[in-house]
Amino acid sequence: MFRRVAHLVLGLVVAGAVAFAPLSSALAERSWQCAPFARLVSGIQIFGDAHTWWRQATGRYETGTAPRAGSVLCFKPSGSMSLGHVAVVSRVLTDRVIQITHANWSRIGGARGQIERDVTVIDVSPQGDWSQVKVWYDPVRDIGSRSYPTYGFIHQDAQAVQMASNQFNAAQNAALTVAQSAASQVASTIRPGASPLSILGQAADSGDRIAALIQAVTAPPQR
Repeated sequence: MFRRVAHLVLGLVVAGAVAFAPLSSALAERSWQCAPFARLVSGIQIFGDAHTWWRQATGRYETGTAPRAGSVLCFKPSGSMSLGHVAVVSRVLTDRVIQITHANWSRIGGARGQIERDVTVIDVSPQGDWSQVKVWYDPVRDIGSRSYPTYGFIHQDAQAVQMASNQFNAAQNAALTVAQSAASQVASTIRPGASPLSILGQAADSGDRIAALIQAVTAPPQR
């Protein structure tokens, strides 16, 4: 019985964390390609391989050589990266340093398809036009030694901004539904009649509340 309870509690804690964490955590269980992930996060409605995005953006979206938060940085095909790459700008730190959120770049735990949030990219182009960059590579915990050629940045329009917001909210709501379902399972199995949302609130807060939840579901019921 204790082992079953422990599994249920763990599931609840994970579901609660997913529901209230940033988008990247909510989607981390899925293996992602860079293009679908960039489209989801940016709201920019371009489909197809990453190396086609720059051409497809012509006449549809504003493009340029200066980064903006929410824009998509388009990498040219190079070396083993034959299909190019796309990444969404999280923050502009300086005129030559940004942070990006992207998928399927580093091997994390030996696996591809991972999401990396707010990692560093440095402009190393001679002209300072972001045509050549170096990117954070998780296995070395540092900026990678290789430089990559890029086309530039595809900027969001108002519709893309709204689309990204809607998709973020949808992902968060879906995660919350999963968390509430997990809470209901724990409540019905361990404490019939208990409020699922009250249990979820405990799991979504601090470690002390999680510890209190574990104690509540493993302690004998009071008579």
